[in-house]
Amino acid sequence: MTLQIELNGVNKYYGAFHALKDINLAIEKGTFVALVGPSGCGKSTLLRSLAGLEKISTGEMKIAGQLMNNVPPRKRDVAMVFQSYALYPHMTVEENLTYSLRIRGVKKAEARKAAEEVAATTGLSHLMKRYPRELSGGQRQRVAMSRAIIRHPKAFLFDEPLSNLDAALRVHMRKEIRALHDRLHATSVYVTHDQIEAMTMADHVVVMRDGVIEQQGRPLDLYDRPANRFVAGFIGSPAMNFIPAVVGEDGTHVLLNLGTTQARLALADPLAPGRAVTAGIRPEHIRIVAAGQGAFDVPVGVVESTGSATYITSATQPELTVVETGRGDVRGGDIIGLSIDTMQLHLFDAETGKRLEAERARGDAGAPRHLHLAQAVR
Repeated sequence: MTLQIELNGVNKYYGAFHALKDINLAIEKGTFVALVGPSGCGKSTLLRSLAGLEKISTGEMKIAGQLMNNVPPRKRDVAMVFQSYALYPHMTVEENLTYSLRIRGVKKAEARKAAEEVAATTGLSHLMKRYPRELSGGQRQRVAMSRAIIRHPKAFLFDEPLSNLDAALRVHMRKEIRALHDRLHATSVYVTHDQIEAMTMADHVVVMRDGVIEQQGRPLDLYDRPANRFVAGFIGSPAMNFIPAVVGEDGTHVLLNLGTTQARLALADPLAPGRAVTAGIRPEHIRIVAAGQGAFDVPVGVVESTGSATYITSATQPELTVVETGRGDVRGGDIIGLSIDTMQLHLFDAETGKRLEAERARGDAGAPRHLHLAQAVR
């Protein structure tokens, strides 16, 4: 394993404001890492610190094994792709691509050849004589990426590069960026607030909140085993449903409270009686059944159909969202039963939000350790 980027105990202060708090992160060479989290969580500050645009307050930062704490941006050998493209408006595409080479003393013919090779890779060959104002948003973003590629940097840093594009183009461009990463075997760090981008593009996802790394790992590991309620609610679309609950008096079951309705779920592994917990269940792990046949009966509030899927939100507090394949026949005001896939239920401590771990593993070999819940009973 070759580490390309290493952060050890990194902190960043802006006066009294603590923007990054003891960040520890190791990125293997050739890995695509996504930094994701809500606005103000520190992900862009972390990226700018890697680029040298922000100076860290304490800790250690290495790129390709070399300490970077006091190395200026131009000597870090990283390339940054910005949300705003940051192209030179008075230069053609070719001139934008060759600029960094020319200021380093590369001969004009050699720089042009390098630009042609990169343009062929990114589909810009027919646009080399155009100016940025003559390009679409997607084409400008390709130019920005090509300008980074031509330098052959030790790492690519992406700062929300798709946020200015429309929805359809975002989907297309994220596929292009991932395919480009795979062709170049590059090391990429990608900042986004869109967890769908993070889940579909990255090998490794880092979830941040308030300057802290809440959890990091493979995308589906974060989806299947969120470390706390924050990660559980942030990863996944639509978001996970949360229901207040309490462990029963004998510690062998949990009572879920949805308004005036209560469901009793048996626990295979006992917990402390009376303990307040939060039950989490993803919308795709709830099934609509006839009233009286599930864990809950709920009135339907809003029904939204995309054609391929239908999103049903209950008229309860808290609301529950259910996802059904296809169009269905549920309407607002209907009373429906909800059957919960208890093997997919997550439990979190009501006070700390931390995931509750089980005493023993599931029966299937190699499966993650988690609470096993028996069939719901009314």
